[in-house]
Amino acid sequence: MRHTGPTRRHVLTTTAGVTAAAGLASAGLLAVPAVAAPQPFTNDELKQALRRLEARRRRLLTGRPSANRWEMQKAVDAGGDIVTRPVPGTGLKVSVRQGDVETVLVHVIRRFHYEIDTLGLREEPRPVEGWVAPSKVRDAGLPESNQASGTAVVIRPDSYPPGVRGGFTKEQHLIIRDIMADAGGVVRWGGDDRRPYEGLFYLTVRPGDPRLTQVATKIRTWDETPGLGAGVLVDLTQPSRRRRAARH
Repeated sequence: MRHTGPTRRHVLTTTAGVTAAAGLASAGLLAVPAVAAPQPFTNDELKQALRRLEARRRRLLTGRPSANRWEMQKAVDAGGDIVTRPVPGTGLKVSVRQGDVETVLVHVIRRFHYEIDTLGLREEPRPVEGWVAPSKVRDAGLPESNQASGTAVVIRPDSYPPGVRGGFTKEQHLIIRDIMADAGGVVRWGGDDRRPYEGLFYLTVRPGDPRLTQVATKIRTWDETPGLGAGVLVDLTQPSRRRRAARH
């Protein structure tokens, strides 16, 4: 009897095509999910997709980590992980790594804007700065190198220069401590570093650390709940908040 089912070669070819399609889709190279492709890739299609993937890698990726071990990227809003996002309620925009990093750093900016000092008034030229080109990073071991990986922001880069302390009042320090408590240990204030940089706030955890997702999920819940999140006045003198802030 003649066998009419799929041959072993056909099954392997189809499996390989779907696997490759899934990988390429995760890299943003396919317009539809890989599992929806009715036919396996041909060799030519795979070669073209791989060439596009390599071109994207060369265009965006550096292979160099910033101080917190996230990879620096060469461009923003170019199909990579670093994008320009609005900072809700402020009229500002900032270029940061999208996803959980964005959620946490935007929260920091919003609380600064609402509770420490309003940013962007009187056409302030640089109220906040996020991503910078890796070519501008003079030392990848410095915390500000994290800007090139989209994992740091600088509030008023022209007002709080590196190496200088005293830019904030005692009351403002209390608010910064409370903001760091919100961030649950995944963000550090540059003012606490040996070489201070009081305008700098940067991610401390490495890629894949579950604490980042936990903090981002908490912040998103606050943003969706009336009476919580950035912009809500809080009593920083409450013993519970003071104890929480003291830990950060």
